[in-house]
Amino acid sequence: MKLDDINVICYIKGFGRNAFPNIYFKFLYKKIRAYEALCDINELDQRLAYYIKTKDSFEVPKEAISVRNFKKTKGTFYYLDLKEFLHYFKPNTSFAYHFGDETHINTYPTLFKARPIHGDNENSVLFKLNKRRHFQWVNDDLQFSDKKDILVWRGKAKHPLRTNFVKKFWNHPLCNIGQIKKQHNDEPWMKKFLSKKEHLKYKFIFCPEGNDVATNLKWAMSSNSLCLMPKPKYETWFMEGTLISGVHYVEVKDDYSDLEEKIQYYTLHTSQAENIIKNAHKHVKRFQNKQLEDLLCLKVLERYTEITGQKDALRF
Repeated sequence: MKLDDINVICYIKGFGRNAFPNIYFKFLYKKIRAYEALCDINELDQRLAYYIKTKDSFEVPKEAISVRNFKKTKGTFYYLDLKEFLHYFKPNTSFAYHFGDETHINTYPTLFKARPIHGDNENSVLFKLNKRRHFQWVNDDLQFSDKKDILVWRGKAKHPLRTNFVKKFWNHPLCNIGQIKKQHNDEPWMKKFLSKKEHLKYKFIFCPEGNDVATNLKWAMSSNSLCLMPKPKYETWFMEGTLISGVHYVEVKDDYSDLEEKIQYYTLHTSQAENIIKNAHKHVKRFQNKQLEDLLCLKVLERYTEITGQKDALRF
């Protein structure tokens, strides 16, 4: 286990960084701006337009909080992820934000971790929040053809999408499926926790949505296993709305009636499965450049201030 895998270490690093003098953040700001001149401008513009869709100007909502008054309420990692970039803005600059897994749409543009893919979602501005939990990758040395011909999943099953899946497939011969962390452990589908390393022994990883997006989707798409899931309904900074069935993942019906068929098909058609995995890796690669990720976080907040008419909002 790496030190960064321990919550308390991340807390110390995050809160400790907040105490650094302005000269430190000025140095980081200059590094981010220097990279802007070198980056792929098409990738930058495309992703920025995806995250903050609204183009019309609007007044700063009364619910917005100024940088000066921004304090930790709930969600420590949400707080630290936004605070990391608020250092680059003047104390009187204000942003409306919402921490947590909720995906409702506010009547005013608001920074969210996730939003519905379809419908009028313009007021939900995507920001890279809770990234320590969601943006994890794996190094997978096992090739797809060398893995077990089985679908694997472990997780909480509070929502119908997951509950129905677990009850239907917990003892299926093509599945290693189990629910974890529940008060009553006498149900037969309650199984022990499996690490990411143990998941990587299987050809197929199930990636079901929960409160919003599937937490395991990012690291699963960085593996040499094939992601199976119903068509996603929510999206985050990972741009799940751009994922294409049969290109980046294997889509199964919401009632899972074709799950067995899909497992058997891609077990036999290895080259097709490997091509989908290759495309998944290409998508993942878009989010693995820290310089670009930092620049985009800054640009989303900068665009927010521009649209709200907050002039000269940047600190440096």
